[in-house]
Amino acid sequence: MNGPRQVLLSVLLLLVTACATPGPRPRAWDSLSGEEGLASWYGVPYHGRRTSSGEVYDMYQLSAAHRDIPLGSWVEVTNLTNARSLTVRINDRGPFVEGRIIDLSYAAASLLGVTGPGVVPVRVRLSQPLPGGTGPLRYSVQVASFTAESAARALKAELERKVQGVHIVKVLVSGEVYHRVRVGSFPSRTEAHGAAERLASLGYRVLIMESAERL
Repeated sequence: MNGPRQVLLSVLLLLVTACATPGPRPRAWDSLSGEEGLASWYGVPYHGRRTSSGEVYDMYQLSAAHRDIPLGSWVEVTNLTNARSLTVRINDRGPFVEGRIIDLSYAAASLLGVTGPGVVPVRVRLSQPLPGGTGPLRYSVQVASFTAESAARALKAELERKVQGVHIVKVLVSGEVYHRVRVGSFPSRTEAHGAAERLASLGYRVLIMESAERL
C-alpha cells in the first residue's frame, strides 16, 4: 500500500463524473439507517471551483457530493468491496448519473479504494445529521477496525508501546458494532500525515480520518 502522502498527492487525470452542476431540488433527509448504491469521484476539472455550498472545492479534502443530505452533514461511507470506511463532509450536490448515490472527493476516493475502479458499491450512513454546532476539524490516523473488542484492545496495547495517543472508537454500522483503533487527534492534516507515515513505516496499513469536534 502506498504511503498516505503519495496516495493523496498523486493526480489521476481521469474524469469519472460531473458533479458541480445544477440538479433537482434536494428532498428532506431524515433517515439514520443509511442507503446503499454506487459511489464515484471527481477531481481535477473541478478543483478550485465553487461547490453548491459556496465553498471552493479542494480535491485533497475529505468531502463528497450528495443529492439529498443537508450540506454540512457528516456521513460515513463504506466501500462494500473492501470494507474500508471513512467519514466525509457533504459540501456539494450530485452525482447526477442514474444509479449513483454519492460523488467522493479525490482524497476520499483514494483512501477508500475507489479511484482505480472508478465506481464501486458503497453504504452511506449519516454520522452527524444536522450541520452546525461543531468545532474545528481534527484528524486522526486509523490503523484497524474490528468487530471483536478483544482484538482492538490487543492492537491498542501493541501500539501504545510505539506511539502515543492510541484510542478506540466504537461505531455502529448496520446494526453491528465496530471497534476502530486510532492514533492521535491532530489540528492539521500535515501533522496527521506525519503520524501516518511513521505508522506505515512500522508496517501498519493506515487511513487518515477527518472529523469535526464540538468545542
